Amino acid sequence: MVVVGADVHKHSHTFVAVDQVGKRLGQLTVEATSKGHAKALHWARAQFGDELVWAIEDCRHLSARLERDLLSAGQQVVRVPPKMMAEQRRVARTRGKSDPIDALAVARAYLREPDLPLASHDEVSREAKLLVDRRESLVATRTRTINSLLWRVHELDPAHAPKPGSLDMVKHQRPLREWLATLSGVVAEMALDELDDIITLTVRIKTFDKRLRELAHRQVPTLLGLPGCGELSAAKLLGESAGITRFHSEAQFARHGGIAPIPVWSGNTAGRVRMTRSGNRQINAAIHRIALTQSRMPDALGHAYYDKKLAEGKSKTEALRCLKRRIARVVFNLLTIDHNNRQTPAQPAAA
Repeated sequence: MVVVGADVHKHSHTFVAVDQVGKRLGQLTVEATSKGHAKALHWARAQFGDELVWAIEDCRHLSARLERDLLSAGQQVVRVPPKMMAEQRRVARTRGKSDPIDALAVARAYLREPDLPLASHDEVSREAKLLVDRRESLVATRTRTINSLLWRVHELDPAHAPKPGSLDMVKHQRPLREWLATLSGVVAEMALDELDDIITLTVRIKTFDKRLRELAHRQVPTLLGLPGCGELSAAKLLGESAGITRFHSEAQFARHGGIAPIPVWSGNTAGRVRMTRSGNRQINAAIHRIALTQSRMPDALGHAYYDKKLAEGKSKTEALRCLKRRIARVVFNLLTIDHNNRQTPAQPAAA
């Protein structure tokens, strides 16, 4: 087996091939286009045969097209977190920083951690991720605009300041707009312009909300049955998992989401753990919301489990960590069930 490490950039990709012990075998730099990706694939096959693993630094937009081209060609692709690559480069004998050095570090990082989850070409999860990311971008833009508008309203007349968190509702937007339309001056003009932006953004966000609700009910109905998991959280988990079948076990999924505890003990402190600060923070955030909701729902199993951990002497933070790890296992199983149902739809019952 030969591992081809890739250091990706906007205009170029550098590949370094290593054998199973990390010995450097060759390198190539190509343009970051499908033609360049095909050239790299032809080079790797001609030089090293068909038994290849492509280890790519996980840089989202920079590496997405390369991943799709390699997966479409039937190649095995693994995403290596940048933090892991940086650590491997730090301990290497080669000093300095360059594209070949980084690509070599990516390949050797995979050799040190061969259980990293594989990349997959899953259109369902990709659609969910694109929709969720776009919605969150619109929400962030609306929040910035609302903050700017509130200061302008405060400058015009603090008495007309809307209630906190109310400017995403039409019943609060309309009276504010009617009042601003009666004022003159540049400040009022800018405030009115920003309010129009907020109204437009709210309509677009609601459109994405509707699409995400429909997608969640269509693709992950079993996950939606989990107490505390709403449509947006379900869509985020679907999108960020990027194909649940690429994880060999629920433990691997929990580690990928930064939910699996890691040991922090020595000597007399044996058995202590803490949550890892690495991993996919979006998966972590979604499961955190579910855990918080379940801990406050008297009828949910998560609430009983949370109380049990508190009774064992754990702090609220520690009890919530335990609950998150338990929910990660459930989420993995439910996503797997939904995936299997999409592959083999249930047959209609006989009359």
